[in-house]
Amino acid sequence: HPKSFQWLLPIAALCLMLASCNVESETNPIAGGGEANPELKTNTEALKNWQDMRFGMFVHWGPVALKGTEIGWSRGREIPISTYDSLYQQFNPVNFDANEWISIAKEAGMKYFVITSKHHDGFSIYDSEYTDYDIMNTPIKRDLMKEMQLACEDQGIMFGTYHSVLDWYHPHYTTRYGGDPRPVEDSDMEIYKKFLYNQVEELITKYNTNILWFDGEWEESWTHEYGMDLYAFIRNIRDDILINNRVDKGRSGMQGMTKGNEFAGDFGTPEQEIGSFHTMPWESCITICKQWAWKPDDKLKSTEECIHTLIKTIGGDGNLLLNVGPMPDGRIEPRQVEVLKEIGQWVGVNEQAIYGTRGGPYMPTENLAATHKGKDFYLFVMDGSKEVLVPGLPGVKVKKAEVISGPSTPLSDRENCTVKFVQKLNAWTFEVSGDLPSDIGYVIKVRTNVNLSDVEPVNL
Repeated sequence: HPKSFQWLLPIAALCLMLASCNVESETNPIAGGGEANPELKTNTEALKNWQDMRFGMFVHWGPVALKGTEIGWSRGREIPISTYDSLYQQFNPVNFDANEWISIAKEAGMKYFVITSKHHDGFSIYDSEYTDYDIMNTPIKRDLMKEMQLACEDQGIMFGTYHSVLDWYHPHYTTRYGGDPRPVEDSDMEIYKKFLYNQVEELITKYNTNILWFDGEWEESWTHEYGMDLYAFIRNIRDDILINNRVDKGRSGMQGMTKGNEFAGDFGTPEQEIGSFHTMPWESCITICKQWAWKPDDKLKSTEECIHTLIKTIGGDGNLLLNVGPMPDGRIEPRQVEVLKEIGQWVGVNEQAIYGTRGGPYMPTENLAATHKGKDFYLFVMDGSKEVLVPGLPGVKVKKAEVISGPSTPLSDRENCTVKFVQKLNAWTFEVSGDLPSDIGYVIKVRTNVNLSDVEPVNL
């Protein structure tokens, strides 16, 4: 009789869901120093602390802000090289206030901060012993990066640094860009590497950086061997620094994930796009405008777009590094600050669903994403729907469901908002009534009977 086989339906549905999972798993989730350094694995405690933060601020800034063109890339392209290389002589950001910057990041709900210590243009925004092309030779004559580091420490924000392994300014870097007329025949990568290593050591010992966010590894001048050696050099100075995969040659295009276990790096780096569920930790770096460095009247993303990007990123088990480009006078542009404040207001309401969570148990879609922590999972509803249908999770029972509206007070305690849970075979429905806490997106907190870290994520 057909009814006698109804118990098989949930099992069949489970098989279909597992078959449709698209978790990428070709790389070792505990990465490290690459094939030359098999003993060097990612520091798991440092990695977990960073993943728990989920949201950080990226800053691309330097003398190029005076022109409003892209940092590094506009040298020799939009701006003559001689002009570009002289901008530092006019760079005087008298309105710079490190504490204000970090307060803005903190108010936005960001837990860590990464500044361009040196971009491809070779300018060091800190006091470097190894070059005169740095912040101390500008009119401001202040170590602005040291001020940022101290502000981060004062306000409980993790400090990190972006540092380009390529340097189109340095005479011994063996690649030229933008029509640079200098011959490369007398350039020597061994001399340049010593310079690079000295600067990296400065970042570790003088500025106590916790993240080394490298870039520029795509050029032939930088080799796989160079990347593994630099990774080992850093970890031998301090073991708990996190190093992105752009230290080596393993990044697969703008998708940013490492192509194989032979390459060094602790996390993947999708650029200007949201990464996908992956066994290797990852962080999407995305601009709040279109350009990385400040540009007058650059197109600004809406608060809704930024929040939805954050939701989809953490729902895919990644971190989001949202970039701002400060103005030449040292201020973060007011309209960018306004968006960041609005993001922070939303994050403050839903913080328990963000920090310390992992992605899943459902794969993110355009309108729905999920995170989990312990026995709780959180459904992020981005389209305002009050009826949310998801597949049931095998072996999991729903004990309670509520809409959250703040760090500790559930909105369902109010008489005008309730969540009704309905289970029909392999489908779960959450029916919400009453006023929603946000038009941009709200969160349903679901208490279950099991630890959800043991549940494989499924497609919606």
